[in-house]
Amino acid sequence: MKKFLLAYNPVSGDAMFKKKLDDIINQFQSRDCIIMPYRTKKESFDPFFANCVRNVNADGIIAAGGDGTLHKIINMTLKENLDVPVGIIPSGTSNDFASHLGIDAKFDEYINSIITGKTQYVDVGSIGDEYFINVISAGMMTGVAHEVDTRLKNTFGKLAYYFRGLGELPRFRGLDFTIEADGEIIKEKIFFVLVVNSPVVASFKNISMDAKINDGKLDLVIVDMILLKQCNIPELMKIVADTVAGKTSFDNKNIIYKQASYFKFSCPDRVESDLDGELGPVLPLEIHTVSNKLKMFVL
Repeated sequence: MKKFLLAYNPVSGDAMFKKKLDDIINQFQSRDCIIMPYRTKKESFDPFFANCVRNVNADGIIAAGGDGTLHKIINMTLKENLDVPVGIIPSGTSNDFASHLGIDAKFDEYINSIITGKTQYVDVGSIGDEYFINVISAGMMTGVAHEVDTRLKNTFGKLAYYFRGLGELPRFRGLDFTIEADGEIIKEKIFFVLVVNSPVVASFKNISMDAKINDGKLDLVIVDMILLKQCNIPELMKIVADTVAGKTSFDNKNIIYKQASYFKFSCPDRVESDLDGELGPVLPLEIHTVSNKLKMFVL
């Protein structure tokens, strides 16, 4: 009989998750599996979590929440050298990595994949001793996600981020970034910068058409670097519209794309970063590819 640890975020953006918990438990029990709920804590590291996984000899860890919850579970799994695959039950305000895997559309099929042990190794990025699975960002928009009240996220979902972003528009300005990408030096006055692993970021699909998560190449964890340079409002609106529509913008003069296995960011201003929706370190920072580092349940 297989056993799984369900690590859930009690304050995730999907306020209805706790009502779904019984149904999730039933789905596993009806397939002759044991699932043990584990309530995550606010702290980024929880030593009791690793002990639970080891003591119950879990066949897998399932992160129930948004991208931030997945980020926390992946870091605890990798830092504690837990040799178990990780799955996702998307229930946060932002579920970008789960969207890329197609879990929402085929949830029942995904549960079966977890139980049958269908897995693959995926790449991750690292900054010092911290890992990220989907995206690191820095620039004028980075603090928006951390300034949105949980009650607003529960009420308005993704719109809560957009409302907050609109309120920040008057203070947007270019930042003097120096970026190293596998030895190439780029100096630009930019608005925002992303380094992505999957092509889904902030619920926008095809942020980078070439982004992949599992082909073992060094450029895949930090696949495409998107530098949104200073532009006027009409140009910015067009970029947003194209992105929402899932169109690529390789020919847009305000966007620069690069692929590399190593990046270094620096800026004379104080600039915070964001890792998978969680507050990251202040610049300067170095980003490395860690190929085929994490075993995940997949469809």
